Amino acid sequence: MAVAVWLATFLIIFACGYPVAFGMFISAVLYLLIAGVDLSTVMNTMVIQYENQFILMAVPLFIFTAKVMNAGKLTDRLFDFAKILVGPLRGGLGHVNIVSSIIFAGMSGSEIADVAGLGTVEIKAMKDAGYDGPFACAVTCASATIGPIIPPSIPMIIYSMLSGASVGYLFLGGVIPGFILALVLMILVYILAGIRNYPTGRWLPGKEFVKILLRSFFILMAPVILLGGIYGGIFTPTEAAGVVGVYVLILSSFVYRTLGLKALYKVFIETLVSSGFVSFIVACAFLFGYVVAREEIPALITQTFIGLGLMKSQMTVLLSLNVLFLILGCFIDVSSILLIIVPLVLPLVTEAGIDLVHFGVVTVFNLMIALDTPPFGPTAFITSGISGTPLSQVMREMLIFIAFELLALAIITYFPDTVLWIPRLAGYQG
Repeated sequence: MAVAVWLATFLIIFACGYPVAFGMFISAVLYLLIAGVDLSTVMNTMVIQYENQFILMAVPLFIFTAKVMNAGKLTDRLFDFAKILVGPLRGGLGHVNIVSSIIFAGMSGSEIADVAGLGTVEIKAMKDAGYDGPFACAVTCASATIGPIIPPSIPMIIYSMLSGASVGYLFLGGVIPGFILALVLMILVYILAGIRNYPTGRWLPGKEFVKILLRSFFILMAPVILLGGIYGGIFTPTEAAGVVGVYVLILSSFVYRTLGLKALYKVFIETLVSSGFVSFIVACAFLFGYVVAREEIPALITQTFIGLGLMKSQMTVLLSLNVLFLILGCFIDVSSILLIIVPLVLPLVTEAGIDLVHFGVVTVFNLMIALDTPPFGPTAFITSGISGTPLSQVMREMLIFIAFELLALAIITYFPDTVLWIPRLAGYQG
């Protein structure tokens, strides 16, 4: 009875369009009431368990970093630097878009922040240069997928909390997959640029090149400080988030002087709102997870996979879960999949002998593609709103980019060394 009410309540609330956090909280509380469990469990599970997850401190700090970079116009300097590197290639600004996302990824860890921040600069520049609006939007959506794959990564931090996998090794595991995705997308841009005769940039004289390089130098040092500090043993990933946040704040406020007090106040408010939402949904996920564990649902899922013959090999399990995540990602919010579905399948993954770092990177990669997939991919809605391009045209153009993203996903799924090679160099035993 309690299980039926719990599940039905969650599905009804979700179907009505209310935030998933409310669905998890209300359904779990009803379950506890019907099952006769002391309601003090709510507080113990949500608050105490959250307090024990020190790694989650990094999330609001990376959110703050991304918002400071966008508000302080640091993204403009990143874009200018990327332009001198790859702008002269065929389809120049498409490649600039991708390289900008790689650099931004080294500081923000958020795909949505990339789309909303860099996207404004990138799409305008591409349209002004003669690129089609749908193409500009599609490149921006696809390249932003790189953000949470190349370290740091907010989804990887949350996955680390759920799985117990080292966040440091997860970060390292995302490096090669991020560059694989970038390479695949650049090949596609090159092909489409040739077919559609998109414009090509020009090589800058040495003097101008140096000028732009110097102009961008300090912001380019941010990912160096962050990643060098983490892997040099100077500070933890959580401490690194605070260090890079302070660094970009100093750059914006005192070095470049592009961030005033009014804008900074807005950044703090937006960070508090975003962090509060993330914290609440994570805390609700802990309570929801209590019910899941009490009813032994992960064990049931594992037995179902065994019964269907899907446990014959690790590749079969990975293929099945990839397909599941891709389908769910078309209709369900990514945070819901990460916080509800992933904990359900982790025992299955462990039973199959799949490395948790490899699975974590594959999962995050998959879920970032979900942000692009129609009908509810939020990146399409954001870029369409930014550019004024009809949503239907953006989604149609994105289909070819999604196909190439899936190609990159297949590579890192079936060639685990693409994920695990760098972590193993750093001492990982998996």
